[in-house]
Amino acid sequence: MGQPRRVYPLQNVAPNGHQGRWGNFTRGNGESAGFGPVGRYGVAPWAEDWSYLRDPKLRNDPLDILKFIPLNDQKTIWLSFSGETRLRNWYEEHPGLGASGHPGSGRFTARNLYGADLHLGSHIRLFGQLINGDAAGWNGYGYGTTYRKKLDAQQAFIEITENMFGAKTGFLFGRQQFLDAPSYLLYNRETPNVPISWNGFRYYAIWDNIRIDAYDFVQTNINQTKMFHDTEDYGTRLYGFNTTVAVPAFHIGKQQVHSFLDLFYIGYKYAGSAAAISTATGTKSGFQTRNNFGFRWYGSAPSFEYSIGADYQGGTFNYAKTDQKRSVDAYAINATFGYRKPASFLHPFIGIQTDIYSGGNSHKTTGSVGTFATPFSPQTNYLDTTTYIAPANLISMSPILSITPRHYISLRLKAPVLWRENTSDAVYSSSARYAFSTGLNGRYVGIVPQASLLIQLNQHLSWQMYGARFIVSHNLREAGAKSGSYAQSNLVFRF
Repeated sequence: MGQPRRVYPLQNVAPNGHQGRWGNFTRGNGESAGFGPVGRYGVAPWAEDWSYLRDPKLRNDPLDILKFIPLNDQKTIWLSFSGETRLRNWYEEHPGLGASGHPGSGRFTARNLYGADLHLGSHIRLFGQLINGDAAGWNGYGYGTTYRKKLDAQQAFIEITENMFGAKTGFLFGRQQFLDAPSYLLYNRETPNVPISWNGFRYYAIWDNIRIDAYDFVQTNINQTKMFHDTEDYGTRLYGFNTTVAVPAFHIGKQQVHSFLDLFYIGYKYAGSAAAISTATGTKSGFQTRNNFGFRWYGSAPSFEYSIGADYQGGTFNYAKTDQKRSVDAYAINATFGYRKPASFLHPFIGIQTDIYSGGNSHKTTGSVGTFATPFSPQTNYLDTTTYIAPANLISMSPILSITPRHYISLRLKAPVLWRENTSDAVYSSSARYAFSTGLNGRYVGIVPQASLLIQLNQHLSWQMYGARFIVSHNLREAGAKSGSYAQSNLVFRF
């Protein structure tokens, strides 16, 4: 949503052969099918479909030889390899609004994700993916196991597929990525080296115009520092179900609109620092259960795009080492609207993004907890490139401008203006509340002008750069926060 693109006659048709055949859910980048976006390559490499390369005449790249390797004469048993190497470096003038104590930090990270997809006929496949990562730099901080990771299994699952009741169905069991949720609620842990992964089962059924998805996972425990020692964290769970409907096309003026409606329930169980709640003087630790009931309706026409969603969050907060409980009563509203001018040489996209995440009352020790929570890595650049602000007790409004003067280069500009939704609640980072929130006055938090430049050097190599300046409000500065500049560079090789 809101990503710049050049408009061709087949703009809403996935690249031939690089995405599963999911009826109307194959439109655009295919994200509505529930496996993340897929272009030539996918965020989830197992969502790519290279079976068309049974015909070697269709190869158009030297590395296509690695995407379909037949293992029997009938070419029904075949192997596909995938890989990604990412080199990321970034500079922060005052990390975490000055709260981290590492001014002028420059960090460098490298990670490798390499996988193999073994298809045993048309109904069974095994997918495995290895990961390793390292980090260096000057005045660095936060280099835990999400940054420095010896070789381990990032994903390892079996999938069984069948055509049942007119639908394409599948059952996945094992360690896997999960991307079937709005990216502003749950995504793939982009900033560190190790993406988030889950252990358990997932079932899906996809018809031409409707699909369902049910799942139950525990998070992968990556805290071990030895090779191949990742286990399961049974205290952290993700479970739920989703229904997506391909809404019949309709017209606004002469514009034909294609859209999708998501209806979802997402359950979280988690503890640790992310589960702590804010108090008048600090935080209280505990264990949380969050139940999300929501919808998202999103679609596009040749000249505009839109996305609107809402999420009610219930559940309980259990204080650590006591029997005391509090209910959860929180909500979020997310909307993006934009206009595109396909005929222009610059192919501009002009839009606005608005997000509201409820806050609570830090002075209360009883009653419901009103602070919205997204503990599982929402998409990094959806709100704020710097990641200094979390989607909790927040109102954000931002203009968006994107241009794509060539098919291989795009520029995107944003300037989110941020306020606290509730002045009785704290300001939150991506991992905890800010200590300088104590005694903070006023609602205004700041503004974050930011830009991203993507250059697709070739179909395997991309270079993306981000720049931002977090300008804190007067009240936040008086409380101890600092404004600061941020720059990031990513060089990514994929096949």
